[in-house]
Amino acid sequence: MQEEKKFSVLFQILSSEQQILQRADQKAFTMLSLLGVFAVFFIVHYTKIPPNTFNLACIFLYFISVIVSIYFLVMVVVPRVKDVKTDAEKKKILPTFFGGIIRYKSAEEYSQKLNVLLEDSKETYETFANSVYSIGRINAFKHKYLKYGIVSFVTAIAMEFTIIISLYVNLLIINFRE
Repeated sequence: MQEEKKFSVLFQILSSEQQILQRADQKAFTMLSLLGVFAVFFIVHYTKIPPNTFNLACIFLYFISVIVSIYFLVMVVVPRVKDVKTDAEKKKILPTFFGGIIRYKSAEEYSQKLNVLLEDSKETYETFANSVYSIGRINAFKHKYLKYGIVSFVTAIAMEFTIIISLYVNLLIINFRE
C-alpha cells in the first residue's frame, strides 16, 4: 500500500475515534444535566411524599441509583484507563497526545522532535497507530461506563416516576375518600 494511502486510512480512523470519544462525553454531560433537572423536580415534590414502606424503599433505590449514575457518568468524562505499556514504551514520549506534548521543556524542543518524527515515515506511522490504539482503548472504557451510566440513569428516573405516581395515587385515594 502506498505511504499516502496508509496515512490517509490511519487519519480517517483517528478522526472517527476522536468523534466517538466526543460523542460519549456529550452523552454523559447530557445525562448528568438531566439528572440534575430531575433531582430538582424530586426535591420540589419530596415534602409531599407520604412516608410509607413502599415510598421509603423507592427513595432509597432512587438515591442509590443517582449516586451510581453520577459515578459512572463521571468515569466517562474523566476515564482512568490502566496502562499496559512496557517500561521502554512508557519512556518513549508520544508527541501526538497532550501528555506527551507537555513533557517537552519548550515549544522549540517539541517542534524539533516532531520534525524528526515526521521525517521518518515508518516511525510517524507507528506513532499515529499507537495514538489510534490508545484512543480506541479510551473509547472502549468510556462506552463501558456509559452503558452502566445509562442503566443507572434510567433506574433513577424510573424510581422517581414511581415515587411521583405513588404520590398522586395517594392524593387521588385521599380525595376519593372525602
